Amino acid sequence: MIFGVIKPFPSPIISGRGVDVDFPMLAGCLALLGLGLVMITSASSEVAAVNSGNTLYMMTRHLIYMIIGIFACGLTMMIPVATWQRLGWMMLLGAFGLLVMVLIPGVGREVNGSMRWIGFGMFNVQPSEIAKVFVVIFLAGYLIRRQQEVRESWMGFFKPFIVLLPMAGLLLMEPDFGATVVMMGAAAAMLFLGGVGLFRFSLMVALAVGAVFVLVQAQPYRMARLITFTDPWSDQFGSGYQLTQALIAFGRGEWLGVGLGNSVQKQFYLPEAHTDFVFSVLAEELGVVGSLLTVALFVFVSIRAMYIGMWAERAKQFFGAYVAYGLAFLWIGQFLINIGVNVGLLPTKGLTLPFLSYGGSSLVICCASLGLLLRIEWESRNNMGSEEAEFNESDFAEEPNHGR
Repeated sequence: MIFGVIKPFPSPIISGRGVDVDFPMLAGCLALLGLGLVMITSASSEVAAVNSGNTLYMMTRHLIYMIIGIFACGLTMMIPVATWQRLGWMMLLGAFGLLVMVLIPGVGREVNGSMRWIGFGMFNVQPSEIAKVFVVIFLAGYLIRRQQEVRESWMGFFKPFIVLLPMAGLLLMEPDFGATVVMMGAAAAMLFLGGVGLFRFSLMVALAVGAVFVLVQAQPYRMARLITFTDPWSDQFGSGYQLTQALIAFGRGEWLGVGLGNSVQKQFYLPEAHTDFVFSVLAEELGVVGSLLTVALFVFVSIRAMYIGMWAERAKQFFGAYVAYGLAFLWIGQFLINIGVNVGLLPTKGLTLPFLSYGGSSLVICCASLGLLLRIEWESRNNMGSEEAEFNESDFAEEPNHGR
């Protein structure tokens, strides 16, 4: 089925101009991928050596995921945006199916008390990563179909939640509180950009804050995390252990860091050093300067994604615009939460850092999202309104303006 929706020509990677992509966006994400590979190699070396006897075990797996991700990025660029719009409801059903499957004993794999993965041999797939992107695609299609209703009536505003709330419930059953927050936050931002009135949007925010309060109160471990992060040193060797070790890593890094590969905290002091807390190891080894440059790179790709949405909107390609905005908000949400957790501004939450953390599902989905963004930018720049649009060599005669 997938080969039926792929159109190699024209596409951003096969056109009369050769490779015709938004190079600033591509370069920014490739820089993050390269930095991620370096930091995973460093942060995971001790754990890999003890667990597998091979210092480069985690790095090798991460490199395999990167290759798969780059392939997924190229494949995504060859699928017309109109095809994503047409298949949005099927993707939503697929997302629901995956989130149900992961909760079935024997199908889903439990790691650290959470059922978030479906095992395929040596590899695990995390359905929540796929579901977040599929929700963005579905919601973008809904905003196009029901634009007037969304802007003017309460029913148009509430209908998306008939889909979003059950999906959030499935995520919470895993449990995956972080993915739920990111998905609902991106959906709320998309609805706001879709024209929801300020009063209704404010009501949604108030209800969301109330729901978060109830969810925190419902599980003792969530309340413990919420209390501990405000003063992790009060329980340094208990619930505050992870955060105190992360803060020690930041303190050791000072301005220029202790040097690449010289982290002490990665030597079994800081749990999950190569996944959720890879930014802490980066701060220890590269210092404040390296950390700020990394944050600047994240800010650049996020803003660039928002600009891609704006360019698509100006070209009156509203579905592509909403998808670009939604993907940008997914990245921004994960950036803010992960870095906020690392520096102690937010309660400890297991959420990967896009393009940087170790984790196959997150990395592959981020690369696929990048491919979709590059396709949206290419179609808006070439005024390609639908998948039926035909192009020939003369349509690509002028030099492209990648810098916009």
